[in-house]
Amino acid sequence: MSGGVDSSVAAALLANRGFDCTGAFFITWTETLPGVSVCPWEQDVFDARQVCNRLGIPLYTFNFEREYKQRVIEYFFREYQGGRTPNPDIMCNREIKFNLFLKKARALGFEYIATGHYARVKKIQRGYALHKGKDTNKDQSYFLYTLQQQQLQQTLFPIGGLVKPKVRQLAKKFKLPNAEKKDSQGICFLGKVKLRDFLKTRIPVQVGKIVDAGGKILGEHEGTAFYTIGQRHGLKIGGAGEPYYVVAKDTATNTVVVSNGHAMNDFSVTHIKIGQISWVDKIPRFPLHVKVKIRYRQPDQAAELRLDSTGRLSVNFRVPQRAATPGQSAVFYQGTQLLGGGVIDQIG
Repeated sequence: MSGGVDSSVAAALLANRGFDCTGAFFITWTETLPGVSVCPWEQDVFDARQVCNRLGIPLYTFNFEREYKQRVIEYFFREYQGGRTPNPDIMCNREIKFNLFLKKARALGFEYIATGHYARVKKIQRGYALHKGKDTNKDQSYFLYTLQQQQLQQTLFPIGGLVKPKVRQLAKKFKLPNAEKKDSQGICFLGKVKLRDFLKTRIPVQVGKIVDAGGKILGEHEGTAFYTIGQRHGLKIGGAGEPYYVVAKDTATNTVVVSNGHAMNDFSVTHIKIGQISWVDKIPRFPLHVKVKIRYRQPDQAAELRLDSTGRLSVNFRVPQRAATPGQSAVFYQGTQLLGGGVIDQIG
């Protein structure tokens, strides 16, 4: 229970169905650093406790700060230092919520864990399937592709079949004290982050050139680690014309390449390689026709998957894709069912 409305309604629904529920709150970040707003965990745990009091259930508090720093934050910095763009929310789900917390809950005798994710678990003949949430605007299945059968068997997503307005309506119906609380934003359990300031606490500034596709110098940057493919804001170049976007980074020469207008099409790709593959169920047969997301808010893209001799997946898109970014995740669907995913290793 994060103190937010989604997990609170999830708890209320389970309690209303007769489950013997206990709330759980995680402390993962208390340090003050440049770029990080003070994580409002004290207010959040207060809100979670108020909700639990309203529902008549206990609240456990777990301090996972050490594990969060080791498993999520270290990965976060390591990836940026290597010129890649990580997804800490996916890592947080894999390492903290559905690994460390699930094990703690099971050790304490609980049969299931439940969260406020907009996703659905469905029982099928051979096990469990993971599906998108009913609310297409709030669906969070993309961040859950590393979950496997044992985790799905022990996990409940009570609001996965609801849309957000209905969740707000239920929060008022249950008279939850946080019914009007705004949704949290930012990195999982960390909150709003000024990314460049946060990265500078560990990664030194290294001034380099910003160039266009033809090599013309347009400006300077503070280090390739502080930029990601597809980034538009913070470049401090251009005028009243079409905006520039980051289309490539060269860590060897410390160069950021940007483009705008029709020139962007020159950097679109139809082929990417995927590593660190995770399947929700058994490994499928290839070639496999699927829909793919290479970032959270992207509409599903038609593609064919093939497995190469190195064990990496080749993803061949029907339509060229912009802003395919090493370090980000590609997630595979058939209809609403999530099959699995992996980390983008190679572009083109």
